[in-house]
Amino acid sequence: MSNNYWDEEDEDDTTITGNETENDLQKKLRKKIRADEKRIKELEEKLGTFTKIDKERTVKEVLEKQGVNAKAARLILKDLDDVNEESVNNWLEENGELFGYSPAEASPANSEENRAAIRKQDNLTAGAITPDRAEDMEMRIDQAQSTEELQRILYSQ
Repeated sequence: MSNNYWDEEDEDDTTITGNETENDLQKKLRKKIRADEKRIKELEEKLGTFTKIDKERTVKEVLEKQGVNAKAARLILKDLDDVNEESVNNWLEENGELFGYSPAEASPANSEENRAAIRKQDNLTAGAITPDRAEDMEMRIDQAQSTEELQRILYSQ
């Protein structure tokens, strides 16, 4: 396939000078129309190829995200005309059981159980002794001069 969409010898023939007869003009216009039709056909073929590649890539990306075998792409591409992430996900929800796919059920992000677990973690970690606090406590215990001072240090923790 060449990048030139006209014949070198026809280049001078299609120039309209004003001295042509009607028959010559018709011939030149027909040549121009044939060249344009050829160019349109080539561009449509390229567009079809790029569209097909884009559809395949989109389906494969969605299947990878969902953890589905890539062989399912053939079925999806046969069934769907308009391929985008949403349409592929919808197709998987409807037909996923054919190859063992089941959509993950959406769980509420902040359910009461989750909140309770987070509160428990916060309570445990809030009173935890970090290495800095442990070193500080050891130093204060070592420097305590009396039992009252030692008891005060221990009760404060």
